[in-house]
Amino acid sequence: MKTKMWFALGGLLALVLLIWAFSPKPVEVELATVTQGHFERSVQEDGKTSLRDRYVVSTPLSGRVARIDLKQGDTVQRDDALATLWPLAPALLDERTRAEQQAHIGAMEASVARAGATVERAKAALAQARADFKRSEMLAQQGFLSPNQNETDKLTVHLRDKELEVAQQEEDAARHELQQSRVALRQFTQDPQGKSQRSWIIKAPVSGKVLKVTQQSEGMVPAGTPLLELGDPSRLEVAVDILTEDAAQVSPGAIARLSDWGGPDSLEGRVRLIEPAAFTKVSALGVEEQRVKVIIDIISPPEQWRTLGDGFKVDVQILVQTVENAVQVPVSALFPAGMRSALFVLEDGHARQREIEVAARNGATAWVKTGLTSGMQVIVYPPSALKDGARVKAR
Repeated sequence: MKTKMWFALGGLLALVLLIWAFSPKPVEVELATVTQGHFERSVQEDGKTSLRDRYVVSTPLSGRVARIDLKQGDTVQRDDALATLWPLAPALLDERTRAEQQAHIGAMEASVARAGATVERAKAALAQARADFKRSEMLAQQGFLSPNQNETDKLTVHLRDKELEVAQQEEDAARHELQQSRVALRQFTQDPQGKSQRSWIIKAPVSGKVLKVTQQSEGMVPAGTPLLELGDPSRLEVAVDILTEDAAQVSPGAIARLSDWGGPDSLEGRVRLIEPAAFTKVSALGVEEQRVKVIIDIISPPEQWRTLGDGFKVDVQILVQTVENAVQVPVSALFPAGMRSALFVLEDGHARQREIEVAARNGATAWVKTGLTSGMQVIVYPPSALKDGARVKAR
């Protein structure tokens, strides 16, 4: 009898061992707690600092510019001399061109003389017309001449006067052409008194610092050549390119955080301008993106970012939404379930799938409107094989 009891106990123990060996083990998972508090969503992109006002000083005319002694970082005041410029001298004339020009001057001198003779002839004709008119006017008053003849003499005086004006204008034109021909024959070196050529002083339009010296050495430059750039480093702004779908959520006056610029603390900024036109930019993966430029003013005290300069890289976070007392979960706990989002909630050692309504999310957390309460534990990074109702345990 005892032997049978021992066999029965042994069989029961073996059965229990088999059930325990082949029963599913709890899945090890990572857990996180649902929290409630301040939620904010932001647009994050890399930005670059730039001067709010930049001035490019260029040459007003072609010529020879002297060597510029200013260096990058030098401070200049308004109307300080930046560079010296001598106008470009005309090209030297060869013997053939010089002879042609001298012959042209002779022809123009003859034209001036001919025009002068025409003027003298017009003056004589005008004097004769005035004398005839005066005589006919006296005869008409005495009744010895008809009024029509008097009017004809008066018109003749007016015509001779206009002919004199035309002759004088032709004489002026001939003199100007002669002067132009003589100027073309001059050598643009030094005048007969030995005085040097007149120089032009290029002055600073504003007070600030030298940002870049484009033309350092002396040389010939055409008109409009940039010489150097000026600006005020204390008037910095941040330019950042963001996607158009993100820009539609940003409004002027939005708060921005500037980090990873090289200083110990983050800086605070405010959106001043969202440019109205977008542009196409190809990403590192070769995808065409529509982006728009956003300009941000730095509103932190200048003492905090005095080491920040033009063209520095910064990480920009522009706040687009803030919510108080928002129920939040890590975004790593969410996964799609049809048209909605879902997650696994820990209940009595089992994973229970629950669909939730996500109002917004940022890079770390999601704001959940319905389906969760603060203090609940959810599974983050759930395994793909995890099923609803499966036993789990904290890793």
